[in-house]
Amino acid sequence: MSATSSDAVRTGSTAGPGPGGLARALRTAVSPRGAVYLLLVVLLVAVVILNPSFAEPGQLVRYIQRVAPIALVAIGQYFVIVSGEFDLSQGSLVTTQVVLAGTLIGQDDAKAIPVLVLLLVLGTVVGIVNGIVTTYLKVPSFIVTLGMMLVLYGGVMWWTGGAATGNPADSFRQIGRGGIEGVPVIGLLPWAVLVLAAVVAVAVWLSRRPFGRTLIAIGDNPAAGVFAGASVWRTKTAAFVISSLCATTAGVLLVGYAGVHPSVGKGYEFIAITAVVLGGVVLGGGRGSVWGALAGAFALETLFTLLNFTSVPSTMRDAIQGAIIIAAVAYSGAVFRARRKRPTSGLGAIADAAAPAGPHDPASAASPAAHTPPGPTGTEPTGSIPSPDPAGDVAVRGDQMKENRS
Repeated sequence: MSATSSDAVRTGSTAGPGPGGLARALRTAVSPRGAVYLLLVVLLVAVVILNPSFAEPGQLVRYIQRVAPIALVAIGQYFVIVSGEFDLSQGSLVTTQVVLAGTLIGQDDAKAIPVLVLLLVLGTVVGIVNGIVTTYLKVPSFIVTLGMMLVLYGGVMWWTGGAATGNPADSFRQIGRGGIEGVPVIGLLPWAVLVLAAVVAVAVWLSRRPFGRTLIAIGDNPAAGVFAGASVWRTKTAAFVISSLCATTAGVLLVGYAGVHPSVGKGYEFIAITAVVLGGVVLGGGRGSVWGALAGAFALETLFTLLNFTSVPSTMRDAIQGAIIIAAVAYSGAVFRARRKRPTSGLGAIADAAAPAGPHDPASAASPAAHTPPGPTGTEPTGSIPSPDPAGDVAVRGDQMKENRS
């Protein structure tokens, strides 16, 4: 290969305009991570065709306000699923927080801040309990969070008797239904949109920090994470706490948007899981992004909006969610299996060598020695990275020590 062509491969210039760049863009669009964005665009176009007023700036902002609670729960679920676990307690926690706010605040504005602090503390405690029981007692998170879901839901039903109760002060309800008025073009900028933007910013920041990379590494291979010195129990517990705090924030928004009712958060955990899977996050952990989970939440809510416009019965939502989960997981599995079977010679190998390998990219598992010239001794590549097999390293070093002694 000439120097010019090798430079082009290293700089990624083949991804520019042309058949190669177009093919790569198409592969990205239909990949498990990119398909959700394409689906979201298609669904939004379909909704606008059926209801042209949906494209007005004010309507779009209100649409984001309506999606905000679902998006918050999906972001929290992302951190748990990417670590290889599940959180089925989110929906019941949302209901618990809504009922507590409605019952404890009443019409006394002075109680709003103390009750809000109480809700955050309760959410943190639920996350810590889920995380510690899962990691220390080695109980599957599916069972732990299922039990927590039943505990919270049973407590709410016992307290309320299954009926709507409580009417929090308007100042507290404005968090979910109010906003900044008089904004040009859109008229009203809801607080829910600002809260969602802040949570997304923090979540993206966390995902790019060592915490986020460690979370993905643990979800991909917990044993390797332990060998690398990562604290699995602390990292996973933090993920459960983030999930519970996101559910708590969604509950605060729903107090103003949906009112106080014992069934207000019912099914939110399954909606969140569906959104996360639709966004390309792999069940079992190790692959995914915050943006994918967010796009999955918006795509799912847009799909339900489209179904409402086409007069599809709302009772079909559960069936559609189940079909989406099965299809998304099956599609992701088929794509990743196909990638593992790609040829490792010729142009395919060149493209794989040129592509950057992320912490959860299958290409990152390739040995760096295969792309590094031999060192001065001819036995080890210069600047090579230690082998991921600790037993192999120990054996090699033992042989070297024997040779030096002899």
